[in-house]
Amino acid sequence: MDYNRRSKNSSTTGVHLMCATVFVLFSFCWLFFFQQDVLAMAQHVLSGGLTHYNRLVGAILITAVLYILQIGVYNIIRLNRIAHALTYGPSFLLLGILSDVTEKSGGFVMHETSWWLIIFVLIVWLLAVFLARMIQEVGNDDKAGFISRSMWINMAVMAVLTLLVPWIGNSNAVFHYRMKVEQCLKDGDVDGALMAGRESLESDEHLLMLRMYALARKGELGERLFEYPITGNSSQMLPTDSLSCMMLYPVDSMYKFIGARPATRMAPVRYLELVQRRDTLPNKTVNDYLLCGMLIDRDLDGFVTNLGKYYHINDSLPKHYREALTLYTHMRSRPVVVYHNNVMDEDYDNLVELEKQYPLKSERMGKVEEHYRGTYWYFYRYE
Repeated sequence: MDYNRRSKNSSTTGVHLMCATVFVLFSFCWLFFFQQDVLAMAQHVLSGGLTHYNRLVGAILITAVLYILQIGVYNIIRLNRIAHALTYGPSFLLLGILSDVTEKSGGFVMHETSWWLIIFVLIVWLLAVFLARMIQEVGNDDKAGFISRSMWINMAVMAVLTLLVPWIGNSNAVFHYRMKVEQCLKDGDVDGALMAGRESLESDEHLLMLRMYALARKGELGERLFEYPITGNSSQMLPTDSLSCMMLYPVDSMYKFIGARPATRMAPVRYLELVQRRDTLPNKTVNDYLLCGMLIDRDLDGFVTNLGKYYHINDSLPKHYREALTLYTHMRSRPVVVYHNNVMDEDYDNLVELEKQYPLKSERMGKVEEHYRGTYWYFYRYE
């Protein structure tokens, strides 16, 4: 009986099984947990909205196809032990290319990765395969199990290949947040939309627009807007002038919620004013959009002038409106409106005292952020 051959086969089988397990688990998790919204956007755009991406089916099918590709590569290059993991190179590369999906002007899907980079990676892989083929028979690691040299070399190669996927694929956190928000809105999950990227300080003007819409759907624009990072200004809070756009969620749903579809491109504030002028009854959504747009632009005087048209100025105002009024009252020597609230005034006085304790701007900003991030005061002074 050839015990040496049986040990070799056992070692080879162990390496093959472990590499296959690592690849299948990584590919499925990458597609199912991290790329589902981006791939849903890609399929939506490429199909013209005719088909819908299923995250479970998509993750299983793509992983299966990539694994079949690996089998084909293995049958060609026949790397068994010392560098069997290299047979997964094309599959990992294709997985990265498939997830390298983003947008460009006009709402089309594209790949940002340079084809020269992909060609370079393929050349490096072919060289590695050539060298591995040369030394495959030289190594004589016949031990089976996890302690064998070939097992750990293969796991190291698999680790490098897994890093290739996020390097090539779309790992832009803000873009992923945007697609998650749009998918949640499309599914009617407004709370889920507001949770996407909730703890991150990264944002852009498109994400600002989507979050404002989600907050407006819940009637919480004036209460929670500045709990999120603000990027851009009031000219980007709606897609009416094409400065902000959506890829998955139908823009008509947003216009229906606000009350009218714009006849032509125009600034969001102009659009909101036209809707407001047309409506015979007060439109709280439009009013809050206009007021929050003024706050984003740091136009305190305009905000105070218009606030009384839409709200009774008292302690029942949304939180950010009370913060803005308190700031205005303390900043203006002759305020048009004087607003005082014991709790709000005390909080503002504590902010001023805290700022005085730290003359260095960088240190002062850090301390204020620790205690006051999420308030209009922090946004007005530091963002």
